[in-house]
Amino acid sequence: MIHIKNAHVYAPEDRGICDVVIEAGRIIYVGEKCEISGPFNLEIVDLKEKYLCPGFIDQHVHITGGGGEGGPETSTPEIWLSELTKNGVTTVIGCLGTDGVTRSMARLYSKAKSLENEGVSTYIYTGAYQIPLPTLTGSVKSDLIFIDKVVGVGEVAISDHRSSGISPEELARIAGEARVGGMIGGKKGKVHLHVGDGKRGLKIIYDAADYADIPLSQFQPTHLNRNRRLMKESFEFGMKGGYCDYTAGEEVYDEDEVTAAEAVYEAIKAGVPADNLTISSDGNGSLPLFDSQKRLVGLGVGSVSALIKSVQAMFFKYKIPLEIALSTVTKNPSTIHGLKGKGEIKEGWDADLVVLNENLEIESVLAKGRWMVREGVLEVFGTFERN
Repeated sequence: MIHIKNAHVYAPEDRGICDVVIEAGRIIYVGEKCEISGPFNLEIVDLKEKYLCPGFIDQHVHITGGGGEGGPETSTPEIWLSELTKNGVTTVIGCLGTDGVTRSMARLYSKAKSLENEGVSTYIYTGAYQIPLPTLTGSVKSDLIFIDKVVGVGEVAISDHRSSGISPEELARIAGEARVGGMIGGKKGKVHLHVGDGKRGLKIIYDAADYADIPLSQFQPTHLNRNRRLMKESFEFGMKGGYCDYTAGEEVYDEDEVTAAEAVYEAIKAGVPADNLTISSDGNGSLPLFDSQKRLVGLGVGSVSALIKSVQAMFFKYKIPLEIALSTVTKNPSTIHGLKGKGEIKEGWDADLVVLNENLEIESVLAKGRWMVREGVLEVFGTFERN
């Protein structure tokens, strides 16, 4: 049992100074100061009014690596457990990307299981960029029904020269399968879409939704801050009920690119409901740079560390209230994808918690009630990591 005292709790709503009690990996009390006694092991931690928030949910991570656009040597590496935990990520949704051939659904599932065994919570999307989608059981619908870790479909590519040139009818069929599979499997079944810089932008989503009579809330396009035209398109999409995901990071590599923090700020200012906004890292995915002829001329690797940097920028640079900034990486992705017990500090919910100092720097991390990072020191490593 862990008794956390004098924490400034952002649950993510501001709860003020609270005590939080954890037992067997779950939160059993959040509220005014309390005293606990009994014949059991009790750890008392006084946070002295430091911030305590839910563990971050990174809903777009290439846990088995990504890339490969420049040949086999440009495939990015798999992620380590400590890369997640030291950056406050306690729940991750893994995905395939450009390469759904050498990076298989079977390996994605196995990697998610290994990270879960090492200490964090994991889910996956079924599918990849290309059509037909790779799956585990032969269909999107049956993956959602029978595979517990599958919570949606993704990342399916649209408006990108690396996509399969998907039609509105094909996207409508995928969304329909995801919707019905989610209903039967008790899941949300969202379609998580990679959006490139193609001129069609989000038009195909509207066409597919109209074709199949499916609400826009079935779709969650990502990378919507890759340029200002797409960012502005996302505002209308969000105001019509769709979910907008911006890729975290506060460095831009092109004059037309927008940081995640600025995109969230502009979206809220435009009238998009804050509940419809999320950010994700694209961690361990490749960050390719193409010239005007779509030839690969540069390549980087995404990092989950981008999440906290964007939260910091939202709060300090753009003066977005902390509860809204934190919601983009906690409550909102949990609600959108139906992740039970995740994304909030509530009694009965999982004890996934992050301790932040006054500069919003990560000091400690708990995943399922276990200290993964303690006062800046990694406590738990992956099976093949060396401390």
